[in-house]
Amino acid sequence: MIDLETKARIRHLFHAEHWKIGTIAAELRLHPKTVALALQTERFKNKTVRGSSVDDYAGFIREILEKHPRLRATRILEMLRLRGYTNGIHPVRRLVAAERPARHEAFLRLRAFPGEQAQVDWANFGTVAIGRARRKLSCFVITLSYSRALYLEFFFDQKIESFLHGHVHAFEDWKGVPRTLLYDNLRSVVLERRGDVIHFNPRFVEMQGHYHFDAKPCHIRAGNEKGRVERAIRYIRESFFAARPFTTLSDFNRQALQWRDNIAGARKFHDDDSRTVADAFAEEQKRLMPLPVNRFNAELIVPVRSGKTIYIRFDTNDYSIPPAAVGKQLLLAASQSCVRILDGTHEIARHRRSYDRRQAILEPAHQDELIRLKQKAAGSVSGGRLARAVPKCEAFLDAAFERGESAAVQTARLVKLLDLYGPKELSIAMQEAISRNTPNASSVAFILSQRWKMARRKPLPLIDLSRRPDLESFNVNPHNPEMYDELVRRNE
Repeated sequence: MIDLETKARIRHLFHAEHWKIGTIAAELRLHPKTVALALQTERFKNKTVRGSSVDDYAGFIREILEKHPRLRATRILEMLRLRGYTNGIHPVRRLVAAERPARHEAFLRLRAFPGEQAQVDWANFGTVAIGRARRKLSCFVITLSYSRALYLEFFFDQKIESFLHGHVHAFEDWKGVPRTLLYDNLRSVVLERRGDVIHFNPRFVEMQGHYHFDAKPCHIRAGNEKGRVERAIRYIRESFFAARPFTTLSDFNRQALQWRDNIAGARKFHDDDSRTVADAFAEEQKRLMPLPVNRFNAELIVPVRSGKTIYIRFDTNDYSIPPAAVGKQLLLAASQSCVRILDGTHEIARHRRSYDRRQAILEPAHQDELIRLKQKAAGSVSGGRLARAVPKCEAFLDAAFERGESAAVQTARLVKLLDLYGPKELSIAMQEAISRNTPNASSVAFILSQRWKMARRKPLPLIDLSRRPDLESFNVNPHNPEMYDELVRRNE
């Protein structure tokens, strides 16, 4: 919250002197949003009184330069226009050059102790095509202020999860943590800033507390405060990235670390030409804070729920889940290379992450389980039983339906015939009924009964009596049939 005097000064510079918001912010060392909040009325134009030459304004220019020695001649020209100056900018430039106080900002060369500080920043490297998608290629860069040893990793975005993963991987690569990390005012670090009062990103604060380092954002528009990482980014562009092809992101990061170890690490150490950056890092690594026992979880965790399918959508792609999880409230955990689906704390699916667009990433076991469930459900009804036993029954039912028969009635009757005669005989009878142009269950039942009778009427096989010659001439005396009539009368 700025005081009333500062607010009044802001309004004067904006409305009276027509300074831009950025110029006011730089001069007063405020955030542009703070300046904009202090301005509540629109810019207005005053009528001016016309003057003659720049010499008439020499005193005004001298006074302005005493208060604001870095103000540009173009801005002073606009202030003179409001006061009646009508000539060009060249006389103003000459007078400003002559009257400007010879004040040059001096910078001290800061010496960093081993393990004390590292500087962090993102670097943009254009876009790359991934299938049907175009992704922004960004590089996470962190460099140690003492040894100039660096860690770099490329990502397809600059989201907070990628930012956190870059830190975790860098600390593990160095096997230690610097005590202080210096940042630009990145959204992943600073959510809001008013002067020296900063609201940090909660996820970033979690990681900071896990690794016990101190975070220091630079002052606004003070790029010199993190010059080491800025020079490292320029070095990466010129020495590594230029004209370097790659196939996958993991392949590119592998090449980046090889370049870091073989080329960047072989540079001369800035304080001692007899040593390399790798030698200085070996000394500095011993001074880094130790890593915690557990690794910080930098995954993106979001709640998800599937619709009617076995897929969960994430980043325009669909990832499969088991059929039993459809419709349930789940959690999705995404890293740079992996997408995991969790039911509570239990992992139910794991997939390779795709950076393409509109892709279906399927685990075959999920589809097979769904097919088995569908088949089981189909087998619980009569139509499903018939279709599984006689796959060609659909043609028979279609022909029966065209002749006006009820498909449901025909199916029920055919299932009964299936139970009596079995699938093989039923299939043969149905084919024969179609060939006779009588596609109905009654015709199938008749054909089956005829086939059953024909099977029962087969002639008995002859008995071989070659081994019992005594039975070949065996005679049986026939009985008188009247004796059976006598037996019947006695029973009555």
